[in-house]
Amino acid sequence: MTAGALLVVAAGVLWGTTGTTQALAPAGVTPTSIGALRLVVGGGALLLLTLLRGGFGTGRWPVFGTLLAGACVASYQLCFFWAVQRTGVAVGTLVGIGSSPVIAGVLGFVFRGERPGHRWMVATCFALAGCGLLVGGGGKLSLDPVGVFLALGAGASYASYTMAIKGLLPGRTPDAVMAVVFCIGALILSPLLLSADLTWMAAPRGIALVLYLGVIVTALSYWLFARGLRSVPVATAVTLSLAEPLTAALLGIVVLGERLSPLALCGIPLLFAGLAVLAGSLGGKKN
Repeated sequence: MTAGALLVVAAGVLWGTTGTTQALAPAGVTPTSIGALRLVVGGGALLLLTLLRGGFGTGRWPVFGTLLAGACVASYQLCFFWAVQRTGVAVGTLVGIGSSPVIAGVLGFVFRGERPGHRWMVATCFALAGCGLLVGGGGKLSLDPVGVFLALGAGASYASYTMAIKGLLPGRTPDAVMAVVFCIGALILSPLLLSADLTWMAAPRGIALVLYLGVIVTALSYWLFARGLRSVPVATAVTLSLAEPLTAALLGIVVLGERLSPLALCGIPLLFAGLAVLAGSLGGKKN
């Protein structure tokens, strides 16, 4: 597997801790407030990093692509956190990110002319089959229809902003791209904080939650993701980031006590198989 692919997988693992972190949050935390605060803190950290490492460059930024990326980042936060609240960590993450490779493959082909290839198709089929078993394999998981719909919205948002960010990277540093995109997303969601109850942030646990989601799960993970995305096609990057639902499912089982049936547990090795097939296809490529 190339260095770029490993960076994408590492980002996916960090993202996979998001749902469990939300589930362990203090009382009073809402999906809206946590999604907005995550972008405000993460965007601020990325902005500071960009300024310390040389700024935003001198080239013009494409207005539509930049605003699209920021809007999709904002919509992902709302859809994802509400989906997790309604349908659980495992299902919310698996449906959201599990649906995104197909959407990304279509978007990458239509708008960027990227042809994912047979290995990507095989890997994605394995991964989606694994997601399907994990979601539909029974156990005590909740399948709230609205939650599943929101999770699909999160998957579409993720695939869309990945494609938009890929288009912004040429001629710009990943630091600058992610800082601009996430600051736009933070500006879009920040009005929601005006009416939110943020008293839970007074506790050390609340502050730790916001800092972890903002600095580690947002700023650091997307810093890694943007660097990996420079050398990895959109569809491949989104399939590799299925490390996120895999991580989320495992944490949901181990940390939160979410139970999966034997049939659903078969989905985990299928997900691993999908990532392994894709890793094999990248093993001979230079970064």
